[in-house]
Amino acid sequence: MSEKPQASSDVVEPLGTTSQNLRFDIVSGLLVFLIALPLCLGISGASGFPAINGVFTAIAGGIICAFLSNSALTIKGPAAGMIAIVLGAATEFAGLAGVKSDNTDPTIYMQYLPMVAAVAVVAGVFQILMGLFKAGSLADFFPTAVIHGLLASIGLIIIGKQLYPLLGLKPNGSLEAYEAYLELPEHVPHFAWQAALIGGLSLLLLFIYPKLKKSIPLCKVIPAQLIILAVAIPVSGVLYSGFEGMKRSYEIGHHGETKLQEVKSLVVKVPPSAAALPASFIYPNFSKVGTFTFWKWVVMFTLVGSLESLLSAKAVEVIDPWKRKTDLNRDLLAVGVANTAVACVGGLPMISEIVRSSANKDYGARSHWSNFFHGLFLLLSICLLPFLLNKIPVTALAAMLVYAGCRLAHYKEFLHMWHVGKEQLVVFLATIAGVLGTDLLIGVGIGILVKFLIHLSRGVKITDFFSAPVEVAVIDGTQVVTLKGSLVFTNWLLLKRKLGSLPKDCNIIVDCSEAVFVDHTVMSRLAEMERELESNGRSLTLRGLDKHEALSHDRLAARQLRHRAS
Repeated sequence: MSEKPQASSDVVEPLGTTSQNLRFDIVSGLLVFLIALPLCLGISGASGFPAINGVFTAIAGGIICAFLSNSALTIKGPAAGMIAIVLGAATEFAGLAGVKSDNTDPTIYMQYLPMVAAVAVVAGVFQILMGLFKAGSLADFFPTAVIHGLLASIGLIIIGKQLYPLLGLKPNGSLEAYEAYLELPEHVPHFAWQAALIGGLSLLLLFIYPKLKKSIPLCKVIPAQLIILAVAIPVSGVLYSGFEGMKRSYEIGHHGETKLQEVKSLVVKVPPSAAALPASFIYPNFSKVGTFTFWKWVVMFTLVGSLESLLSAKAVEVIDPWKRKTDLNRDLLAVGVANTAVACVGGLPMISEIVRSSANKDYGARSHWSNFFHGLFLLLSICLLPFLLNKIPVTALAAMLVYAGCRLAHYKEFLHMWHVGKEQLVVFLATIAGVLGTDLLIGVGIGILVKFLIHLSRGVKITDFFSAPVEVAVIDGTQVVTLKGSLVFTNWLLLKRKLGSLPKDCNIIVDCSEAVFVDHTVMSRLAEMERELESNGRSLTLRGLDKHEALSHDRLAARQLRHRAS
């Protein structure tokens, strides 16, 4: 039924002891640190927080989660996917206080960040509770197309917002996602060429670097982000030689409207010494805890952060050369503890980040110690190298975020949804349109509603959404599970619980011959379970699908029973 995961190499070395693995983990931690540092600074700045606060998050993710989670290769830290949520919360809290969306003062939202920190604290506590109450299966509830649509829409939001600093432009106040695209043509003629040059070269390198890795062995070891910083810092020093040069450049890009804080924003601003770090702490303000807005953003922080983290942790299991399993409940608990702790000083929400985790695996990490060392190196960098960090041009960080947004909203995501089925593409696009036109929570709701309506049009009964009737029989030592009615995303957890309750030493046959409808989400989850059982020396086999019509040529397409009774 499913494609077998590719092995990372023909021969996998046995895992050694902690001391034997340490040299691999230190090297990988160092290289991942080089990737994480600029991303943490950029994500934090794009979220409306001081740049250093994103580094606080990754430090906590490395030092705390490394010992609370059993996930061997995941790297914890702030994620580009949370930018729209964090910035959206700050913007809405400012709106409650009467701040107009066309206000161009870049510091206006700073006074509302303590309220965002309070939201993050409560969301972290909810993640702890979810971990304790075994809610790690949360990601299995949401339709696959809705999750992909949510991530793609976040990518589009990031791109739209970060094109402005990439080009040295300043939008007219806080823009909604669609407004960022609509207003961009008006601003482009006034771009700052110095910023655009640095940002454009950085973005170009990020796109061509994967190809360079194939032909230049050294590129497999040196992160693209390190090369960007090595080039962008001296180049920006030449282009923005001295304060006056920076001021003139900024006036070209912004019609002569220059303020001191705007000039300084051309480069990252972090505390000048370790002793000054506490000045960047943002302590939570719970004054809005009684408002709908506060709890709306608690839901968004908890929902999106947990979903992204769980999905990333599951993806890392697949690429782990030693096929170690992550206890998702324990991992969610660890993320919740770290999130709660770091939010108390104004850190951003963290997740298990897939790009850094994948790099961690590629650099030869063996255990959770690589995550710890990545956090330790980040701590040392902000204590010992602030003079260097303060020379990083913002436009280079914007390029990294635009690239991250392009990965989330990659055109292959749209093609994949089309390939899986036209109805999946409709749900995917409805989620994107809903998020861009309203907000993240409503957009997800729109995607789920469209999925419901499509299922109803396919003959799925209302009662089937909330029940998963099955029959279990033992034939020749194999557990045969016969599905009844319709299997859709809302009743998958019920079916999963039934399959999980079967004896742990048996093979499983899932008989779909009597199932009226099996949706794409359930087909995908069954494929994941098949791979998991196979790694444990067991098997899961689907039969009876020859009686169904696939809604596309994809092997995981939704299936409709032919000639079903009316």
